[in-house]
Amino acid sequence: MFRKTAMIVGVLYIIGTAAGVLSVVLTQGILNAPDYLTKISADSNPILMGALFVLTMGLALALVPVALFPVLKKQDEVLALGYVVFRGALETFIYLALIITWLFLISVSKEFSAAGAAAATSIQAMGAVLLKGNDSVNTLLVFVFGLGALMLYYLFYRSNLIPRWISIWGFIAILLHLTTGFLIYFNLTSSFSTVTTVMNIPIFFQEMVMAVWLIAKGFNTTALASLQVR
Repeated sequence: MFRKTAMIVGVLYIIGTAAGVLSVVLTQGILNAPDYLTKISADSNPILMGALFVLTMGLALALVPVALFPVLKKQDEVLALGYVVFRGALETFIYLALIITWLFLISVSKEFSAAGAAAATSIQAMGAVLLKGNDSVNTLLVFVFGLGALMLYYLFYRSNLIPRWISIWGFIAILLHLTTGFLIYFNLTSSFSTVTTVMNIPIFFQEMVMAVWLIAKGFNTTALASLQVR
């Protein structure tokens, strides 16, 4: 049973990460452009596809804590439940907020292209508010994801369900990720700056290594047996 759980979790991590990367590739060049409203109005498909990939990522990653809960609760039920709340509920809500923001941007861009010069300024202001909201949602996501991940790696480290070097790598990488959240919050960098990207590389590779390990090796059977007798 738990061998299958490990494989499912590994696959979900890969699906979620791949969908997230594709959403960034499709949207960030447009959302970071000075004439983003014009670009979105001319072709909204990248934003629509990006929103679809965010939805895919959100659903995939929301299922991870649900699948892991029966295993992790044997180590610490309160923390396991906290992990479900942060990564399953709160993070999913944030992804939905991100999607809604993008869909509103498409509507505003169409109004902008159809408006005359007199109305263009007010519509641009509306677009700027939505774009700022997009940045705020992304910053909130950093903290929610980071805190949920800290719970997971603590539980993995304590239970030894996966090699502890992977859990330690996860701790270090997620602390770097949380640091980017504070840098963005205090306007010291932006969500997709070079600094932010470099600091997020460790967690990207750590999650992919963990996913492959779970698919190929599964959970530590000795650690599972120990949890079963509790």
